[in-house]
Amino acid sequence: MSRVRDRTEDFKEAVRVAALSHGYTEAQLAALMSSFIIRKPSPKSAFTSAAIKTLQSIRELERFIVKHRRDYVDLHRTTEQERDNIEHEIGVFVKACKEQIDILKNRIHEEEKNGSGKTWLGTRDENSRLDLIAHQHGVVLILSERLHSVTAQFDRLRSMRFQDAINRAMPRKKIQKRPEIKPAEPSKSNLILKSDVSKIVDQEVSTAPMRVQEQLLDDETKALQVELTSLLDAVQETETKMIEMSALNHLMSTHVLQQAQQIQYLYDQAVEATNNVERGNKELSQAIQRNSSSRTFLLLFFFVLTFSVLFLDCVQATEAMGTVLGPCTHFQALVERTNMVRRLSAEPGHQFLTDQVISSLKFSTASSSRVP
Repeated sequence: MSRVRDRTEDFKEAVRVAALSHGYTEAQLAALMSSFIIRKPSPKSAFTSAAIKTLQSIRELERFIVKHRRDYVDLHRTTEQERDNIEHEIGVFVKACKEQIDILKNRIHEEEKNGSGKTWLGTRDENSRLDLIAHQHGVVLILSERLHSVTAQFDRLRSMRFQDAINRAMPRKKIQKRPEIKPAEPSKSNLILKSDVSKIVDQEVSTAPMRVQEQLLDDETKALQVELTSLLDAVQETETKMIEMSALNHLMSTHVLQQAQQIQYLYDQAVEATNNVERGNKELSQAIQRNSSSRTFLLLFFFVLTFSVLFLDCVQATEAMGTVLGPCTHFQALVERTNMVRRLSAEPGHQFLTDQVISSLKFSTASSSRVP
C-alpha cells in the first residue's frame, strides 16, 4: 500500500506564489494565509436559520415555565389573575412556536413540489436532494417533539391547578350543633304573682313581629343556600368538563405526534424503496447492455466459425483433387518421355542411350503403378 504524503505546505506555497503573481499586498496575503488556519463558517440556509430560531423560542418557553412554576402552582404566591396572565403568555408562546413549525413544513412541501431546493453540499444529484428533504423532515419532527414535551409539562401544571380549584370548590360539611332543649322546671303557680303574669303577656306580644322577621330571614337564607348549591354544582360540572377537555386535548396531541412519527417512518421507507427501484433500473439497463453485447459476440463468433469451416472444407477438397489427379499427370509425362525415346531410337548412334531411358521409364511406370 502506497504511503500518503501531506501536500498541505506545497499547496500553501502554490497559493502564496499565485497571490503574489496577482499583485496581492502583504495584508491581503496574510489574511489569505490565515484563512487556512481559521476557516470562515459556511453560510446557513434560510431553513436552518428558521429552525434555529424556532428552537430558541422553544427553549425560551421552557425557561419561562420553569421560572413561573411555583408562582403558577402555589396559591399563596400569586392571585388568580396573575396565574391567568401566566397561562395566557404561555399560550401565546406555544402558538408562535407552532406557527413557526408550520412555516417550516410548508417550505419543505414547496421545495418538494418545485424541486428547486438547494442540494446537500451544493451537488445536483437527485439522491442528495431527497436526503436533504428527509433531513429537513427530521428537523421538523424533532422540533415538534420538543414543543410537545414542553407543553406536556405545562399541561401537568394546569391539571394541578384545576385539581386544587376543584378541591377548594367542594362544599365542606360542617356539623351544626343544635341547641339542646332543657326540660322545663315545674311551675310554681302558687308563687307567681298576677303582676308577673301581665309582664309575660306583654313580652310575648312585643316579640311576635321579631319572630316573623326571623322566619323571613331563615327562608331567604335557605333559598340563597339552594341557589348557591346549584351554582356550585354547575361550576363543578364545568370544571370537570374543562379537565376532561384538557385531557382529551393532550391525548389528541399525543396521537398526532405518533401519527407524525409513523408518517416520517413511512416517508423513510418510501425514500429507501425509491433508491432500491433506481438501483434496480440501473442494474436492468446494465444487464440489457450485456445481453446485447453478448448477442453480437455470438453472431460474430458463429459467422467466423462458419467461414472457417467452409475454408477448411475447400482446402481439404483441393488436397483431395490433387491426390486424384497426381497419377494421371505422371502417366502423361511418362507417355511423352516414351515417345521422345522412340524418336531418339530411330536415329543411328543412340541405341545405348535409348536402352537406358527405356529401363528408367519401366522403373518409373512400375513405381507409379504401385501408387494407390
